[in-house]
Amino acid sequence: MIETHVISLSYQALILILIVSAPPIVISMCLGLLVSIFQAATQIQEQTLSFTVKLFTVVGVLMVLGGWIGGKVFAYALVIFSHFAQWTLN
Repeated sequence: MIETHVISLSYQALILILIVSAPPIVISMCLGLLVSIFQAATQIQEQTLSFTVKLFTVVGVLMVLGGWIGGKVFAYALVIFSHFAQWTLN
């Protein structure tokens, strides 16, 4: 019985990781692609330009979505701790 709960919670954790990490990754990927196209069109060979844009993008997205991400992680932590209390009582 406990094994099924552990597998279920592990699956939920992996899905949560995908949901929480998707916005910064997708947005930085799109902006990185735009910067790469701009660099190819203008023949600018500066490697730090793409990295800098991605860095500031990820920081900005995390600042904007930080509350939502924290809420999702907090809700999952409450689920884990509530299941843990049930397991120790059995």
